Amino acid sequence: MVLGLVENLMLVSSLELARYTVANVHFIEQFTMAQVEPINAFDDNYIWAIRDTPKKQVWVVDPGQAEPVLSYLQQHDATLAGILITHHHWDHTNGVAELVDAFPGITVYGPEHSKFNGITHPLDAGDTIDILDFTLTILRTPGHTLDHICYTNNALCFTGDTLFSAGCGRLFEGSAEQMWHSFQQFSQFSDRTLIYCTHEYTSANLAFAAAVEPDNDNIRAHIDWVTAQRTKGLPSLPTNFGLERQINPFLRANLAHMCHHLPPHLTYSTQHPWNNFAAIRAWKDEF
Repeated sequence: MVLGLVENLMLVSSLELARYTVANVHFIEQFTMAQVEPINAFDDNYIWAIRDTPKKQVWVVDPGQAEPVLSYLQQHDATLAGILITHHHWDHTNGVAELVDAFPGITVYGPEHSKFNGITHPLDAGDTIDILDFTLTILRTPGHTLDHICYTNNALCFTGDTLFSAGCGRLFEGSAEQMWHSFQQFSQFSDRTLIYCTHEYTSANLAFAAAVEPDNDNIRAHIDWVTAQRTKGLPSLPTNFGLERQINPFLRANLAHMCHHLPPHLTYSTQHPWNNFAAIRAWKDEF
């Protein structure tokens, strides 16, 4: 069955692939025995659960709340094996202490020099970790916060609040130049690499993306698809790099036309690509 899935995926476009993978969250099984599933938290957060069904073990990414994770573990008769933290913000970390109390001694990976003090194993760029039966490599991605990291391999990226579907995180601590350079690291990933970000912001992001690129047919098509997904109560995630390279204004900020519809009160320079990025981010902040 796995080989058939891979062969079928060879025949579809990036846009179709994104839709296929959202509808089939277990796509990741072609790379590992683990399944990646969303746990809803707060109004629009996803805590990603990486679950090994035979071993009944789960790792979670950015648990801002403990209760939804504990309910998920009970539902699947599983044990929490560890926690991955992308950055220090409370909606990504507030559940950690309660989960550690419930599962004493578990590993909490997170960024080095973080403001969050619950990390047991700090990580920096280029570090690798083994969880369940696969390896993740750490990217340092400052911009949204200065401590932000992403957990990556060829199959997937847990991008926290750095990269969203059709968007990116606000620049709370870092600069547009830092965030732009963080984004350049994503060029190493294939169109098929899945993106697991931490917020269901896709509809709002697509509305903005359509204002930036009103003639982008891929954006309009994806708006229709995401609207249908959300109407059915289904997530718009994961996405993938193939789709995001077609619809995400922040991944496309270096293209010459991206600031053509910028509001007149926002100025920009073409000297560096991050100048475009900064102007588009400023527009999104007030959109």
